[in-house]
Amino acid sequence: MKALVEQMVKALVERPEDVKVEEKDEGHQLLVQVNVHESDIGKVIGKQGRTAKAIRSVVYAAAMKQNKRVRVDIVD
Repeated sequence: MKALVEQMVKALVERPEDVKVEEKDEGHQLLVQVNVHESDIGKVIGKQGRTAKAIRSVVYAAAMKQNKRVRVDIVD
């Protein structure tokens, strides 16, 4: 999941070197935390959260194949 999210987010931002993706296993759930530069946060979230929702949808679909639950958090 980490590589998938990292690749998608790096394609969206102006500062791909500042993108950091961390993956934490919380028992029954996998947490993917995305850190980006504060000037790029709007690009990752998108208008009315549409880009963030699209990223989450792709990650959820990939996680369903592995029978896992995933939470994606986007922070600056």
